[in-house]
Amino acid sequence: MNLSFYTLPMKLLKIIILVVTLNLFPKVYAQQITMDTYEFGEGLQFRTTDGKELKISGYIQPYFETSQYTNIDNQEARNRFRMRRSRLKFDGNSKDKRFSFRLQVDLSGASESDDAVGNYLMDAYVSYDLTKKINIAFGQRSTYTDNRELFMNSNALQLVERSRLTSAFATIREFGLFLQGDFRTGGNSHLKPYFVLTNGDGANVMGKDHGGIKVGGRVDFLPFGLFTNFGQFRQADMVRERTPKLVVGANYSLNNGISSRRGRDSGTILYLNDNNEETLPDFTKYGVDFLFKYRGFSALGEYVKTTASVPSSITQRVRTDGTTATTFEVNGVQDIEAYVKGRMMLGEGYNFQMGYLFKKGISVDGRYTHLKADTNSFLNNATFYNRPNYYTIGISKYLGRNYGAKIQASFTYVDGDGINDTDGNLIDSNEWVGRMMLTFSF
Repeated sequence: MNLSFYTLPMKLLKIIILVVTLNLFPKVYAQQITMDTYEFGEGLQFRTTDGKELKISGYIQPYFETSQYTNIDNQEARNRFRMRRSRLKFDGNSKDKRFSFRLQVDLSGASESDDAVGNYLMDAYVSYDLTKKINIAFGQRSTYTDNRELFMNSNALQLVERSRLTSAFATIREFGLFLQGDFRTGGNSHLKPYFVLTNGDGANVMGKDHGGIKVGGRVDFLPFGLFTNFGQFRQADMVRERTPKLVVGANYSLNNGISSRRGRDSGTILYLNDNNEETLPDFTKYGVDFLFKYRGFSALGEYVKTTASVPSSITQRVRTDGTTATTFEVNGVQDIEAYVKGRMMLGEGYNFQMGYLFKKGISVDGRYTHLKADTNSFLNNATFYNRPNYYTIGISKYLGRNYGAKIQASFTYVDGDGINDTDGNLIDSNEWVGRMMLTFSF
């Protein structure tokens, strides 16, 4: 048993207590702390007499999943029960309102990509308002170079889970420098530019920093003004926008020397040159997306494309046990470039979803996701991918006029293009997946 796996949550709670104490109680006897506001689903807002503020929010999501292959007789459904997310978030600012911070942890130990990796720390950053229109942040947080769905809070998703596009291409969280702006461009329209400079190794990198830096950005345009109540970062149109609201955007990033499939797991895939020096491929990602809301109707569209550049100086690969090999065989032929690309998430995909939230709190939603793998790409892996089309329908019941509590269910039909079953056997079959989840926020 790995004891550190179980003691980590307690360590994180101690850090949380320390952060809260330093933020609110440096002069505990000289200040009075009051709960300023509370709205179910939006968190508790505290304020001190000297102007400091702290917001505490969180949510839990018990989850059930069942799946089955369509062309195999006498098979039992594969069922899974678990706590999908259990998150606690602290947002605060100092007496000088230009300084703020965020700390978010997930005590379920599951990542946003649906992998149980013991990844407790989600966000940990400080930010500063350079001007009224420009903000800079440093630390670990979600990155602006991912597709728009990653802008959405996990407790405000339209369907039970994020799309397969996010699973295939998103980095999700990174450590580095994040710059964002908000400029009026005439009438009610806004232009929001973003800039990102990170280590390119994903979240919680405690060991060696592999490769170079990652640089990227995004530009968003809102022609009809800002969304109501942070609606740009929530999928369903809970507030029922009285006028049409639209945001369209484009993103681009270049990861100089990537050491994983998409820049999410540092040091998992390494290559060397003749001098035993790390020599890693570059990874480029770009895309366009939009979000539209009006009177309960919402629509989200995303497109992502990735490419890679493989150095000709690569001559060795590092195995999982730390040893090296010089074989790069693809279909029985030594081909270094094809081998390296075959371990990366290369290709393109798009996701389109829409839904309508009725006044009684019932939402009916649909989604179509398509992935197209390059000839040499891990997207062709028969165990985890090699599934080009995902068709999803969902229904949700919101138990209030906010995101405080809701019950969601969805059904997804998946086209298989020569996939492996749970025992690793190649089968000619499609799949269906049923999901159900309860969200409770405070």
